[in-house]
Amino acid sequence: MISQLSIFTENTKGAMLKVSKAVSDAGIDIYNVVTNDSAEFGIVRMLTTDPEKAKDILTDLGYMCKLDRVIGVEIPDDVGSLTTLLDTLYTCNINIDYLYVSYSRDSKTPLAVMKVIGYVEVESSLNSRGYKTI
Repeated sequence: MISQLSIFTENTKGAMLKVSKAVSDAGIDIYNVVTNDSAEFGIVRMLTTDPEKAKDILTDLGYMCKLDRVIGVEIPDDVGSLTTLLDTLYTCNINIDYLYVSYSRDSKTPLAVMKVIGYVEVESSLNSRGYKTI
């Protein structure tokens, strides 16, 4: 499982710059970032080299942050590989709270990042079907 940092921030000009600068100035590498917005606020989800330190830095700057456990699943870089993974999850009766696709620097393959309930069971189900989870 991966520790993902979620940051609640205002949906204003320069908001992402402030978050990114605070993290990078601390020497923390951001290797994935996804943003979701509403009219006034956004949620920034990021994977970093040091999520605990990033959380502490951003919290000290007044951001509301939390760490979540997510599962990374390596998928082939082929048409339909995400659909195949989703079909597997559906067959295993696994609900996904949210999902985004990133890229694994280690394996050099796409990485489906998911928040689910029952991480141990989900990881076991996927591993038994040939998926590599992180």
